[in-house]
Amino acid sequence: MSDGRVDFGTGEASSEAELGGFGVDRGTKRQEWEEALDAVTRMFVEEPFAGYDGRFLSMPPRNVVPKPLQKPHPPVWVACSRRETIHLAATKGIGALSFSFINPDEARTWVDDYYATIASDQCVAGGFAVNPNVAIVLPFMCHPDEETAIERGLDGGHFFGYSLGHYYVFGQHQPGRTNVWDEFQERRAAFGFDRQVASQTGGQLGAQIFEQGLGSLRGAVGTPAQVRDLLRGYEDAGVDQVIFVSQAGRNRHEHICEALELFAEQVMPELHDGDDAREKAKLERLGPAMESALARRQPARPAPDYTIGAVMKP
Repeated sequence: MSDGRVDFGTGEASSEAELGGFGVDRGTKRQEWEEALDAVTRMFVEEPFAGYDGRFLSMPPRNVVPKPLQKPHPPVWVACSRRETIHLAATKGIGALSFSFINPDEARTWVDDYYATIASDQCVAGGFAVNPNVAIVLPFMCHPDEETAIERGLDGGHFFGYSLGHYYVFGQHQPGRTNVWDEFQERRAAFGFDRQVASQTGGQLGAQIFEQGLGSLRGAVGTPAQVRDLLRGYEDAGVDQVIFVSQAGRNRHEHICEALELFAEQVMPELHDGDDAREKAKLERLGPAMESALARRQPARPAPDYTIGAVMKP
């Protein structure tokens, strides 16, 4: 359907809503994720899948279909909220998708460790292809007038950040009862989403929730020039991809579309300049390390000789 544009995202989860809902023990969630990553990537490439007999997953040989269009499989990512998980992603040779709101200077430290780990013997491919990429998430709204961008997008971006905190850090949630938006309106400033602080105009954009105890999350909410400067900072820090969140809170559809069109016209072309050359140089630099990481991984298993009867025998 997508003609090979699929990426495969994974995550071990950390909220009680997720872990408790699926009966996952917090003490073993990392091991469960690692086992699932191994099993699923084998399902992608083994034909037929040779089965699995692990601590958490047991499955007989079966031909898992359809196989992905991308070979050997789509790029694999893991969602990260801490620097520790970004390092973990590097040890598996998979992409790190960070939901932490960090400025370019801090991102550089995370990125440097990620790529140093990819290039070391700590990296053992978790799949059958290495996806050396670091991506970050930013709130987004773009408009030629800074105040208009703030009015249209700041609250939605703040609500996205607050909601992450509500479910993963500090919230007490009653399903079907708790109104997270109302709670956000009452408590936002106490958790780094102060509208008055973040809506100040004329400065550089930033992504950290607190800076010296005074800052408030802003992200890529501003003019094309401000957004361009912010993204240049991440590019210089070595961040590979930036994912914009604009459809949060009560952001309006028509404002989101206008912002995306403006970004595509005035910011994106400049950022694309030289992209192919940068990607080629990166792969040439990391090629030997990627091959070594794949060589350390247990290979795909040969097709087992098995037959399934129409009726299960007693």
